[in-house]
Amino acid sequence: MKEDSKNETKRLPEQEIDLFELFHIIWSKRIFILKVCGIAVIFGLIIALSIQKKYTTTVILSPELQSRNSSKSNLSGIASMMGIDLSAATGSEALSPVVYPQIVQSTPFLVDLFDIPVTSEDGKIHTTYYDYLSEYQKKAWWGYIISSPIKAISWFIGLFKPNEEIDPNAKPDPFKLSLDQGKIAQAMSKSINVSVDTKNGTISLSLTAQDPLISATLAQEVMKKLQDHITSYRTNKATVDLKYYEEMCNKAKDDYYKSQQNYANFIDRNQNVVYASYKTEQDRLYNEMQLYYNLYNQMSLQLQTAQMKVQENKPVYAVVQPATVPLKGKPSRAMVMIVVVLLAGCCAVGWVLIKYWLMNRNENSTSEAN
Repeated sequence: MKEDSKNETKRLPEQEIDLFELFHIIWSKRIFILKVCGIAVIFGLIIALSIQKKYTTTVILSPELQSRNSSKSNLSGIASMMGIDLSAATGSEALSPVVYPQIVQSTPFLVDLFDIPVTSEDGKIHTTYYDYLSEYQKKAWWGYIISSPIKAISWFIGLFKPNEEIDPNAKPDPFKLSLDQGKIAQAMSKSINVSVDTKNGTISLSLTAQDPLISATLAQEVMKKLQDHITSYRTNKATVDLKYYEEMCNKAKDDYYKSQQNYANFIDRNQNVVYASYKTEQDRLYNEMQLYYNLYNQMSLQLQTAQMKVQENKPVYAVVQPATVPLKGKPSRAMVMIVVVLLAGCCAVGWVLIKYWLMNRNENSTSEAN
């Protein structure tokens, strides 16, 4: 045991790292390291110029729950003065904000974005969002090299497939998208990001594109379409009820006017008649007119109730951060060059140290053998 402890104490000094010696080794190879960094600057410049910048626009929304509740109380107060009960219209949130990201990523929502018109900042591109992703996307030179074999294989396989006639003016069917439409929809889903902050109650929508103006335009349009989709979902039942009560109210109105006209015509034709049969017919027409009047009055109240329900169910959002044209894109070319040069310098220093360690190891093994 004592001999083992002595051997360990003898080996400890050999395992210590001399930082001054390492610095001396690195300094002696500074020319080599600088050459590697110089070559890395050229490669970094090529890579930085080849990578296409992407611009991200972020929009932040916040539901105005307080104003929404106050509007409900005001409408309920007005309705109670008119004899209308709106208690049935008050319900829980049917569509939680947590579901908003899934709505934006859904196929019907993405297909609805195909026809959004976009214009580039330099004014050279005037097209739709679909055509922009299909024809105007730029890639790095190595991206074309990597995708060339896949395109060649797809082209060769396409020679043996029957040509499908697709009407360019036909509206895309979310139930059955073509292969190209599916790829564009997938590219859209990757460029759009929606997150919900349950703590602050805010909704953040970000959209990334290769042009700053197109990024801001699409973020604005996607925000509007999301609001319209949620509004349509929330007011769907109330809108259907509103249309029904409008039809019933118009029918009751026509019946009331018709019965009123019949009663007036009967009175005009029998002004000097005193028969009992006349009195009976007059009472019948009068009662029928009153019946239609009461029905028309009830339908009018139901119609006003339905109109209030539609207004109540409309979600209201405050735009905390509107869409603005981004000034800077990512990645930064300067940062790319710095990262490439640092990686090259670290690799050069590592190569120098590994080479020195291997040389010392060979020398030690040779001396031990002798």
